[in-house]
Amino acid sequence: MLKIAYSPLYKYELPEGHRFPMMKYELLPEQLLYEGTVTQDHFFDPEALDDQDILLTHNQTYLDKLNSQLLDKKEIRNIGFPMSDILVKRGKHIANGTLKCAEYAMKYGVAMNIAGGTHHSFADRGEGFCLFNDIAIAANILLHRKQVKQILIIDLDVHQGNGTAKIFEYEPRVFTFSMHGEKNYPTRKEVSDLDIGMPDKSDDTIYLNTLKETLPRLMDMVQPDFIFYLSGVDVLESDKLGRLSLTRKGCKERDRLVLQMCKDQGIPVAVSMGGGYSPLMTDIIDAHANTFRVAQDIYF
Repeated sequence: MLKIAYSPLYKYELPEGHRFPMMKYELLPEQLLYEGTVTQDHFFDPEALDDQDILLTHNQTYLDKLNSQLLDKKEIRNIGFPMSDILVKRGKHIANGTLKCAEYAMKYGVAMNIAGGTHHSFADRGEGFCLFNDIAIAANILLHRKQVKQILIIDLDVHQGNGTAKIFEYEPRVFTFSMHGEKNYPTRKEVSDLDIGMPDKSDDTIYLNTLKETLPRLMDMVQPDFIFYLSGVDVLESDKLGRLSLTRKGCKERDRLVLQMCKDQGIPVAVSMGGGYSPLMTDIIDAHANTFRVAQDIYF
């Protein structure tokens, strides 16, 4: 069964001016249920992750600042959200959602988090709407528990996974692959194990051909026994922060390429949703829903 992490806290309502990006966390589960892609039995509600588990990735000073609401104005500005205790709690639920998805993926082949993909969060700070780095946290816990030996992170959000790259800079058991808009945020890129910067306006053909050429050799080189996949839909041509030119069909084919590869090679994969900022919410929801539709089609 496809297990999906979803907490009521995911749809936390931010103040006016910040609400639109959060709406998808409520609408996406509703769409998947309405169309019959999933039922309520597919969803599970993750608890907040324990601070000791978070400290395998984030440092004590940063965690203390979040817990005590003591970030300074610059730190808050870099994150981009008004801070609150509930927002921090939400981040802990999301991080545990990705961890639990990893555990379910080892049982069922794939599992998915309605939220997550917070790849701009560093060990000591947050950036770009990201407080905790959910994939990095889950990866470090799996390694700490000796549940896996070699992890591959496939980050196909339109923005480089700079926080993830920096966190695993000296960790050979985690290979970070980021394929992103070359001229997009962040201006200062970190160094992933493999970075592919795509030119502005890259369309379905250019993007998918690049991915098809990359994935097989990446799998041969890394030989992972677990994969985290960040499936941001901000690669769409309609995305106001994206700069690439994928159609919804092309974005769906991207997901199919990744998930089919994982299925064919018998490697469990945990999927986090990442970004999506198209002006029309229908574009965002349909593109994200395609990831779940493809997973159901391939695995179940």
